[in-house]
Amino acid sequence: MIVRFSGPPQRGAGPRFDRALLRRRALCILRALDGPGELSVHLAKDDEIAALNREYRRRKGPTDVLSFPLLEGPHADHRGECLGDVVIGLEVAARQARRGRRSWDDELARLLIHGVLHLLGHDHIRAADAKRMRAEERRLWRTLTR
Repeated sequence: MIVRFSGPPQRGAGPRFDRALLRRRALCILRALDGPGELSVHLAKDDEIAALNREYRRRKGPTDVLSFPLLEGPHADHRGECLGDVVIGLEVAARQARRGRRSWDDELARLLIHGVLHLLGHDHIRAADAKRMRAEERRLWRTLTR
């Protein structure tokens, strides 16, 4: 199993997250899903994720997580073992962690789980689908906190 991370380095005196912990959690998520072998995770600042959100979802402003699956579409035959890309908005995640009184590390893991499930085709538009996705999010969260 492979998890590739990209994004800005942590600098300054602001809040910090544990990149090694996030990598271990990503690997744990992949193991719990039985099968997918590779994942790309990009950690983005507000301006970058806002541009992606505008381009791909036609929504204004930064968002917390975007998923770009490789399981379907014109290039699916060339994806190899890669599920796709999860882009996490670092600054949005930090704000959500503060509001939810969670650690930044836990918020990043929560968003990673959500993004990976979107890669696998889960959605939360219809109530029944949202219920199934929440149940799978809880199951995966439990695997991280054992």
